Amino acid sequence: MNTMRGVGVFPCNVVRVRRQSSRIHHHNSSFHNNNNNGRIMRKCFVVRNSSSKLDDAEAEAEADVIVIGSGIGGLSCAALLARYEQDVVLLESHDVAGGAAHSFDVKGYKFDSGPSLFSGLQSRGPQANPLAQVLDALGESVPCATYDSWMVYVPEADFLSRIGPTEFLKDLQNYAGPEAVREWQKLLDAVLPLSTAAMALPPLSVRGDFGVLYTAAARYAPSLFNTFFQMGPQAALRSTQLLSPFSQILESLELKHPFIRNWIDLLSFLLAGVKSDSILSAEMVYMFAEWYKPGGCLEYPLDGSAGIVDALVRGLKKFGGRISLQSHVEKIVVENERAIGVKLRSGQFIRAKKAVVSNASMWDTLKLLPQEVVSKSYSDRINTTPQCESFMHLHLGFDAEDIRSDLGIHHIVVNDWERGVDADQNVVLISVPSVLTPNLAPIGKHVLHAYLPGTEPFELWEGLDRKSAEYKNLKEQRSEIMWRAVERAVGAGFSREKCEVKLVGSPLTHQRFLRRNRGTYGPAMQAGKDNFPGHSTPIPHLYCVGDSTFPGIGVPAVAASGAIVANSLVSVSLHSQLLDAIGI
Repeated sequence: MNTMRGVGVFPCNVVRVRRQSSRIHHHNSSFHNNNNNGRIMRKCFVVRNSSSKLDDAEAEAEADVIVIGSGIGGLSCAALLARYEQDVVLLESHDVAGGAAHSFDVKGYKFDSGPSLFSGLQSRGPQANPLAQVLDALGESVPCATYDSWMVYVPEADFLSRIGPTEFLKDLQNYAGPEAVREWQKLLDAVLPLSTAAMALPPLSVRGDFGVLYTAAARYAPSLFNTFFQMGPQAALRSTQLLSPFSQILESLELKHPFIRNWIDLLSFLLAGVKSDSILSAEMVYMFAEWYKPGGCLEYPLDGSAGIVDALVRGLKKFGGRISLQSHVEKIVVENERAIGVKLRSGQFIRAKKAVVSNASMWDTLKLLPQEVVSKSYSDRINTTPQCESFMHLHLGFDAEDIRSDLGIHHIVVNDWERGVDADQNVVLISVPSVLTPNLAPIGKHVLHAYLPGTEPFELWEGLDRKSAEYKNLKEQRSEIMWRAVERAVGAGFSREKCEVKLVGSPLTHQRFLRRNRGTYGPAMQAGKDNFPGHSTPIPHLYCVGDSTFPGIGVPAVAASGAIVANSLVSVSLHSQLLDAIGI
């Protein structure tokens, strides 16, 4: 797992990045790599800063594959396709890559716009998480600081929640009592053995066609058989629940302690935007394996979430891929009932010889398609898919002089268990990354991002004029809970008035900057009742990646979706060669 609510949250940028002069850098060099079969890298045109874009005369009018959107899913897909020696161009509407995971700079403060709580970025091998395997395939890494705790403020108590198999038991003993300890240990005893089944297939081995029978099933059959044999009959039988709601495992274990059930609902919601009765057991089991194993730790990229984006962009460029910023796709062009390319807002047409891949949400992808080629059943399915709510954000820059020296990087505030973790104005997440990586703020300063994680109703904001007094007043009212949470977490030395940077983002900000329908975090799918769509569409040669597709919401999930589509667009032979090259 890479983030809370990817466990990762993908909020939005609340300020436009400063414009810089345009510079297009031309690369024409050999890329030498033992896994690259002596390939010579194509000449490519690469955007180097947040405002440049490819000139129409310079950009080639065609590519093997066009990828729309540079979120983690789109970047993972495009970079892997380049690694597979496909001619790929990635088109991004904004002036900086990264989608919901991009960073931005205000007065020397470097803010994350999205994911903030990571783990598994440094992992490698068959059981590494999807993003780590993508980075491994690209020969890239993300330098990180490590830590093992985060601060929790819940109705029962304020305490430091620690990572690992035994430390959290001590917290439970102190704040929830011996029965909570017994139930938690019972859960760990049942869930951790399941992790071997949940992690048995390397994510990078999966593809979306029958070739998966070779790249996944046949290739790893011996290890799969050995895994289930070692698990024993009881655990092997329970592994059939991995595709069911996690609440089914809780109920089969007869876990009833209020704190345990509330805590698991909180983890589920932060991971996928739904509570334990709607999240896939496999997602939770994977998270438990990373957080509660011996030696487990959390990680934070030294350059913030931009460090992940930069690594994926480097990988894309290294293998000859092209990225064009400020290249807004107006529509996906369909001829003879198949996707053949895209038309940009500038009027330029770019042809896709093999495929078009959309990293936009399902609702926004639908808007890019000509109405006459979309079947009613397809549009009805998309338009009736339930959505997660949107976000509120608070980005602050302030002096660290009067702030306590033991301030932690992450804080979670839950005001009322009874209202539920998915209730609006109830749960606040806070990240202060400068306590681990001081380079993200001016010397002697702190950078802070607080947010309401996908619980802010869009209906409250719909139709408001962003320049109106009504909008300004509503931002002030709805952000107050975040200010109070920050004051509680940072302590007595913090002052609102002394903040050098104060930015409030609303669902309209999220909708505008991320081009997300209704500012949503993604589909609100219920495990056992709904399924995330696959990656192909009724339009031949049009594919989708990101949080509107399997396996769902969160950084690891969207990276996996990008890898699945990239793998599916190349031969089984090329796919197998890549798995051999990275030793999985």
